[in-house]
Parts: sequence; C-alpha cells; structure tokens
Amino acid sequence: MFEYIKGPIADLTPAYIVVDCSGVGYYVNISLQTYTSLEGKKDALVYLHQVVREDAHLLFGFASKEERELFRLLISVSGVGANTARVILSSMSAAEIQKVIMQGDINALKQIKGIGLKTAQRIIIDLKDKVSGKDLGSAQLFTSLNNTIRQEALSALVMLGFNKSAVEKVLDPLQKAEGNQSVEGLIKLALKQL
Repeated sequence: MFEYIKGPIADLTPAYIVVDCSGVGYYVNISLQTYTSLEGKKDALVYLHQVVREDAHLLFGFASKEERELFRLLISVSGVGANTARVILSSMSAAEIQKVIMQGDINALKQIKGIGLKTAQRIIIDLKDKVSGKDLGSAQLFTSLNNTIRQEALSALVMLGFNKSAVEKVLDPLQKAEGNQSVEGLIKLALKQL
C-alpha cells in the first residue's frame, strides 16, 4: 500500500492530479477540497489510498491525513464506494461532514449528488461513534478569511479551557450576526456568552 506521493505537479484539475515522480506521471483522483489546497502550487505532497479492482488500480489522493481518514471511514459504509466518498468530500469539508454526522443531519447528506435517504441513514448510523472523538477539522486549509478568523478564535478559546463543542455553538451564530469581526472582537463576544 502506498502512503503518499511527492513531486512536481504535471497536471491539476478539480477531479485529478498528475504528479511527476522521477519521470513517471501518477494519475491520482482528488476531491475539490484537495484541489483547493493544491491550486497554484508547483509541488505536491498527496496522501494516497489505493483501490484495487479487477479492471483497474486506482489512486485517490488527499491534501491531509484527516481527509484520507474520513474517506476510509466513508468507504467502510455499505453502499458508499470510492467515487461516492470523493463526491461527499468535494461537497463539504471534513469538519463539516463530521458535524453533519454527529448531529444526525440526514437532509444535509441527502443534498449531495448520489446520496439517498437509506445511504444517508447508514452513514450516520455507522460513523456516528467513529467520528465522535476525532478532530478531523484541525488540519483543514480554510479558503476564506472568515473561516480563518473563526478558527483562530476557536483555538484561542479552547486553549483558555472552554469545551470545543460549546465554543463552536457560540461562535457560529455570532459570526453570522456580527459579520466582519476581528479575532479579538469575536473572542470578546464569545466570552460574554460562555
């Protein structure tokens, strides 16, 4: 089994990356989350998961170990194949998927292409206990400034000793209501409610 591949990016699209490794181009299927984190870079380090079928040997790549771990959890669910798991990871970040599973939000999963009611229920039932103790969102790369501000505020409040889930419940509505707050401003508002 391959762990990762590292080298210059020969080709990058939202669906796949070709990594040049000592003159051999490896075609690796990726999610939109991974594409976003690799966009604009010349070199890549991609964590791999290999799928061996009768008719093909496929590589699926991820920008972080956490995203790969969630992919492996998703494909362990009956009825969820590698391509379906990649679509799920392209629709939401690892942290958002973890939150949806923890909250049992079947409707959020059903909105993803290829996920029906029974599959959504199976994902939640099979993975709720498996994702509950994991910190799948910690290594995610955030693309917007608001997410970076939220993440910095969350990290600061957790380091102050507050429960992560309690802080998230306070930060999400605050950020929507207050709009463009600095990290310090968001922390001060959150402290009033914690």
